[in-house]
Amino acid sequence: MPVTQDQALWFQDAFSKLVDNVDRAILGKRDIIELVVTAMLSEGHVLLEDFPGTGKTVLAKALANTLDGTHSRIQFTPDLLPSDVTGVTIYDQGKGQFEFHRGPIFASIVLADEINRASPKTQSALLEVMEEGRVTVDGVSYEVGSPFMVIATQNPVEQAGTYSLPEAQLDRFLIKTSLGYPDHDTAVTLLLDSANRARASKVSPIIASSSVTTMARLAADVHVDAAVLSYLNQIVSATREHRDSALGVSMRGALALARAAKTWAISRGRTYVTPDDVRELAVPVLAHRIIVDPESEFAGVTADEIVSKVLVDVAPPAYRAA
Repeated sequence: MPVTQDQALWFQDAFSKLVDNVDRAILGKRDIIELVVTAMLSEGHVLLEDFPGTGKTVLAKALANTLDGTHSRIQFTPDLLPSDVTGVTIYDQGKGQFEFHRGPIFASIVLADEINRASPKTQSALLEVMEEGRVTVDGVSYEVGSPFMVIATQNPVEQAGTYSLPEAQLDRFLIKTSLGYPDHDTAVTLLLDSANRARASKVSPIIASSSVTTMARLAADVHVDAAVLSYLNQIVSATREHRDSALGVSMRGALALARAAKTWAISRGRTYVTPDDVRELAVPVLAHRIIVDPESEFAGVTADEIVSKVLVDVAPPAYRAA
């Protein structure tokens, strides 16, 4: 069913309130908060990669507190087992049967803190649940419910003893972004409030889980013209053919960008996607899915630069009056 203008305006208002609420804990990073909320309403997951002390965990906790649902935090360490994430089947002697004890992955918002510090075996335990929304233990599948979102964090420093996420798992994240350090005025404001050591705890729930599911379904119905989809596919194809790219964006990445663009469009109060929506989201949605050619990487080329160059080379569709 096509989205009406009234529905788009309602979505825009709700989206703005969600961002404002999280912004109480993370000052001066509204653009990043908008990306994370967009991922949630697109039924996707987020990877936050940044230096220690930039507010990655605070952002994840603030978003979790904004939602009137369940949330959990998993501290990834080298000795963490897959069952510590998904849950385990235990024999109950009193009942004479096995019972499944749910792990922390069964929550609306799951914070996977320092995900690159766990072993690949434990990291892979997230693959099925992130893609399909269910966990399989001892041959039995358990649905995690809706909404469901994983916010993973990792530090680009102190890589000794860590395990880089494989490309297959990076592709499961809808968006990869970073917070960066605050500007001068924001830093001074935070220093003045230094007595507040738990800023995320000050964020109160303002939206029910059912409303998040409703917004996600509404965003999925936003109209995308065939010309815009053709433009999107040309961008994705160009990342595969770029001379600095060893591996370009997969079809999963193209679908992720289409979903995110729909949510981005309706969050602006529109019932349709424009080429600008695709361009604004291209880097955070596509860059982490690209493997840079080793020689180009040695020369300083980054995946972000490849996407930016592609956006310059691929011409957007011409404006067409309604």
